[in-house]
Amino acid sequence: MEAGPFPEEVPARKVCVVGSELVENYTVYIIDVTDGLHQWTVKHRYSDFYDLHEKLTAEKKVDRHLLPPKKILGKNSKSLVERRQKELELYLQTLLQQFPEATPTPLACFLHFHLYEINGVTAALAEELFHKGEQLLQAGEVFSLRPLQLYSISQQLRLAKPTCFTGDAKTDLGHILDFTCRLRYLKISGTRGPVGTSNIQENSLSFDLSVFKSLLQIEISDCSSPQVHGLPSLRSTLATLSIHRSTQSMMSILVPEASEFSQWEPEGAESGCPVTAVVPVWRNLTTLDMSHNCISAVDSSVKLIPKVEFLDLSYNQLSSVENLQHLYNLVHVDLSYNSLRTLEAAHTRLGNIKTLSLAGNQLENLTGLSKLYSLVNLDLSHNQLAQLEEIRNIGALPCLEKLNLSSNPMCIIPDYRTRVLAQFGDRAAEVCLDCKVTTEKELDTVEVLKAIQKAKEVKDRMSNSDKKITEDTNPSAAAPPTSSSSSCLAQQAACSSQEITSREEVPEPPTVLPPVDAAPPPESFNSNTLLLSAEPAQVKHFALSASEQSLCGAPTNTTSSSAAICCVCSASFSSHLEVRCPSCSATWCPLLPPPLFSLSSSNKDFITQLSQWLSLALREQKTKRGEEEDESDPRDVRSPVEGSDLCSRR
Repeated sequence: MEAGPFPEEVPARKVCVVGSELVENYTVYIIDVTDGLHQWTVKHRYSDFYDLHEKLTAEKKVDRHLLPPKKILGKNSKSLVERRQKELELYLQTLLQQFPEATPTPLACFLHFHLYEINGVTAALAEELFHKGEQLLQAGEVFSLRPLQLYSISQQLRLAKPTCFTGDAKTDLGHILDFTCRLRYLKISGTRGPVGTSNIQENSLSFDLSVFKSLLQIEISDCSSPQVHGLPSLRSTLATLSIHRSTQSMMSILVPEASEFSQWEPEGAESGCPVTAVVPVWRNLTTLDMSHNCISAVDSSVKLIPKVEFLDLSYNQLSSVENLQHLYNLVHVDLSYNSLRTLEAAHTRLGNIKTLSLAGNQLENLTGLSKLYSLVNLDLSHNQLAQLEEIRNIGALPCLEKLNLSSNPMCIIPDYRTRVLAQFGDRAAEVCLDCKVTTEKELDTVEVLKAIQKAKEVKDRMSNSDKKITEDTNPSAAAPPTSSSSSCLAQQAACSSQEITSREEVPEPPTVLPPVDAAPPPESFNSNTLLLSAEPAQVKHFALSASEQSLCGAPTNTTSSSAAICCVCSASFSSHLEVRCPSCSATWCPLLPPPLFSLSSSNKDFITQLSQWLSLALREQKTKRGEEEDESDPRDVRSPVEGSDLCSRR
């Protein structure tokens, strides 16, 4: 315990009846009690004084005539009340002089010594533990103490007098010391403002925790960290430490010695600089909760808590996160409701954490979270995230299962949930967004969005590599190579005007397949991403036929050009032999017909129309295949699709 001088004398105690007030039909006297620097107010009626006097005369042989007599008539008159007020004050002062140290229990309770005075507080606590202490220890429950009680214990231990100076074994201070040595779970709760009717501010009272020898868990709230002494004595046993509304820095709690030694190092650390103190580490501390404080930085004191797995720094004033790389065993981190605006390279500080809460900050981007590969739960609610593109930074995290983005600006975006889930690709079904399980309907929409996204990516690649598009105009991009490209070109040149006429007679959806004269897709393009409502075999067949039609079966007659609409600027132009829009120079995209690009990716009509058109295209392909099998003469008039199929077989 922290050393301190022994008080030379007991603080003077004074009693004064300062006034009275009429309550219903009786008078209540207001008593001010002073004990050193502490002062409090007690209110009693005359009958309370009479009961006190009866107890004292029976137990302590106090003079029976010391108390003013009762009055039946005129008991509430002003003159009587003023005279009795002075007489009652003299009565109480006489009792305090008669019992200067060991105050009788009835008198201590009458003046509320058990609530505010050092001796009375410890005596009341000792008597409580005398009756219930052993049961509390065996139950293993959390025991609550107030800072005033701990202050009283600390002051009593500094007094040069026996632990049982009152003569009552029940109030022996030894009961408290025996209990504190074996207690394992402690909660210290202060108060904001004065205690009761007193002027006592508990956050200004100092107390010592070195009397606790076996603590595993301690929670301290509404105290002042400079007034909390003896924390270093808990380093060898404590496993859970919680501090709330009590400190402005982590250093004052974890390294109280830093106030005396400016240059210190943790035990076992190697340092090339001279140090003035080697501080022992918290050997068993695995949980540190310092939420609801005024901490503005994570200082170097965390070097002393290498075994911490759970760290809660929520509701503080953090604007950056530093020094957490020293916590190698960190698993759960709560940084919610701070002042964080960015979190760059979080993996270098947070390591392999599984749970991270960043709710209630001012985050606008998520670039620093892209490498937290062990993260399972992530809370980003109540931030300033407005762009859906930021979700890509966490969409590739392989273990992420729970994500909370509620109360962010992006939440007002239409179909926000499905567009966020689409960023997780094939893992969309495994992610629980905003505490809601993903539905089958949302997963279906996600699949559509994924297809559209891949289509746009291919379109962007084509617009940035015109040369590659030109080189990729050979039929091997869509079908297995069964003939040389020269034979395909020869077959295409052999198509006559009768073939063009035959193709025009065959009904086919005008917007399902790309224009016959459009540039072909690159080899890396997978047509299966667009055929959403077809069976796997049909999808493969449709992708092959579409590529054949646009490559080998394209008509060569320049007079039969078709009109097209730019998917970027919506301008109309002749699509024959055109690969760029004449208005905005955007590259012609053969992946989807222009009307579909004008629809929103979340439009239900878009999904319905796309499925219908693909079904029509598949039925058309089956019809053409049947006609091809029925015809035996290869020189007969064929549509461009049949000619292109023949070209591919050659």
